[in-house]
Amino acid sequence: MIDPTLIDWLLDSDVSIQYQVYRDLLNTDRPDLKERIATEGWGPKYLSFRQENGHWGKGFYQPKWTSSHYTLLDLRNLSISNHQKEIQSTIQKILQEHRNFDGGVHPNTNKSKSDVCLNGMFLNFASCFETGENDLKSVVDFILSLQLPDGGFNCRSNRVKVTHSSLHSTLSVLEGIQEYSTRGYLYRLPELERAGEEESRQFLLDHKLFRSHRTGEIIDSKMLLLSYPSRWRYDILKALDYFRCAGVGYDPRMADALDLIIQKQKPDKKWPLQAKHNGHVHFDMEKAGQSSRWNTLRVLRVLKHFEWIDKLK
Repeated sequence: MIDPTLIDWLLDSDVSIQYQVYRDLLNTDRPDLKERIATEGWGPKYLSFRQENGHWGKGFYQPKWTSSHYTLLDLRNLSISNHQKEIQSTIQKILQEHRNFDGGVHPNTNKSKSDVCLNGMFLNFASCFETGENDLKSVVDFILSLQLPDGGFNCRSNRVKVTHSSLHSTLSVLEGIQEYSTRGYLYRLPELERAGEEESRQFLLDHKLFRSHRTGEIIDSKMLLLSYPSRWRYDILKALDYFRCAGVGYDPRMADALDLIIQKQKPDKKWPLQAKHNGHVHFDMEKAGQSSRWNTLRVLRVLKHFEWIDKLK
């Protein structure tokens, strides 16, 4: 059972967190809260930074993290209503101005190939905000064309020949496929689901979410830090939250990551914001080093889904 004091603490927060607490921890649909995300707290604050030219920041992908791309990803993660006309208009602007020769979206439509990690994130928020299926077909084609033999994806494939996938890129693509499937899109859906469910997920699990499949060593210690927003970067909580969202059941290969997350609980029973990714932001939702409602919410819903709540002290 989740400690009621943690629930009370989480609910004493922004309406976006309140909505997700009811949805994910209390199994209660609160459409009234979802509608308020666009008008109260962080939601309208993000929306207020949209400029007259239809973009956030300096355009589609600059600067990090105030560009249209990352702001739209942040808004998607708030669970803001998917019928926001300003958001849908910006996505159309990106498609009109930044569709590349290879079918992907690209910050600079030139002779360089598109980035599959970026396109996975784009598919994620574009699907969430109900972009027309025809507008997404070339993005889907592009993503499927870059899957590697080991089942995953690697953003470096647009620059050099690569033979091994990246956890960062693979998770970004998986999140995009999940959102695309959830929203009812049908174009090449069986191929996307096969790429995700049968291949890319196995790539993550074969690495036990953070270990080398060859040596068992930790791939990158930064992957063990609890950050939010995660941006394009991979970490174990982000990966576990994806599996939860996708409805995937417990797999023994998740055990090491789940144990590490439990160990990060503070004496006050909350989880911290351990890391922030360098770059300019519109505003800070939380402060690094302090207890984090976002991370506490995400940990609790992961542990609830995988039935690991009883392992907490």
